[in-house]
Amino acid sequence: MQHLQKTGGGFPVIANWKFQSPLGVVRPLCSPIKDAMRPATRHSLVFPLLASLLLCIVTSTSSAQDQQPAIRFVRNPDPAPDFKLTGLDGKPIALADSRGKVILLNFWATWCGPCRAEIPDLVDLQNKYQDRLQILGLVVDDDDQDAIKNFVSESGINYPVAIAGDEIRFQYGGIAALPTSFVLDAEGRVVQKHEGLRDPVLYETEIRALLGLPIGNVKVETFEDTGQIFLKNAERASELPGVDLSKLTPEQKTAALHKFNAETCNCGCTFTLAQCRIYDRDCKISKAATSRIIAALTHPAQPKSTPPKSGPAAPLASAPKEKEN
Repeated sequence: MQHLQKTGGGFPVIANWKFQSPLGVVRPLCSPIKDAMRPATRHSLVFPLLASLLLCIVTSTSSAQDQQPAIRFVRNPDPAPDFKLTGLDGKPIALADSRGKVILLNFWATWCGPCRAEIPDLVDLQNKYQDRLQILGLVVDDDDQDAIKNFVSESGINYPVAIAGDEIRFQYGGIAALPTSFVLDAEGRVVQKHEGLRDPVLYETEIRALLGLPIGNVKVETFEDTGQIFLKNAERASELPGVDLSKLTPEQKTAALHKFNAETCNCGCTFTLAQCRIYDRDCKISKAATSRIIAALTHPAQPKSTPPKSGPAAPLASAPKEKEN
């Protein structure tokens, strides 16, 4: 973004806090980790991911360059699932201990290139907002702790780091890509979730807004969580990724959404069909299952017609007798 300026400490700040383009629309890189909710193995997870590093397309809320930029927070946000961990430095880490601060939960891994790329920005954010912001690094990694400790030390990470086990990943709805960051307000509620490498200006603007600091001409919008933050809220969704509901009547659409939230996907994710569509848009099994449900509603099977039961057979008319001469 051309309007960034460097401070003496190297952290980009916004000149006069005015933006010329939508926030967070640069460097949208992420590493997909479909198996992040299962125990990872070095050979089954890391090497394929390193070989298939993908671009995660981040769509802008507007293509107009002169439109007023905006950040978005969840309306009526849910509290973040609490956890208690032991940091790599041996100190306890509890989410509740940071209550009163803005919190950035950052799920990452040492083998994830985009994760490594954003660490200097997170370090600068922690330095800049110090006691009013708490960044917590949750490592989704299968390296031994000594290797992770060495990486953390060499990277100059100045915020607590701990290993995130399967339970925490499940609590936060599964981590489909790295990095994934959850933004929490001072009351410990999750107000936003970001997947992929984002412009640090986006994070700083959100942090400043939650701290009540000026954010210039940026407006704050709200939205309802329909599974974007927590998959459990997928039941609120009226639309799902890759599912065409446009040809359904309102009654059929209601019935379809009910089935999507009642039936479990058979891909092994243990999610409902609706949750799986949100979690993994490339899942062919949930895609096919939702298509079958829609087809059944739009073209219901006609009951097989049965021939009418025949009554008793009419007696055969007897041939007329010949008249005798």
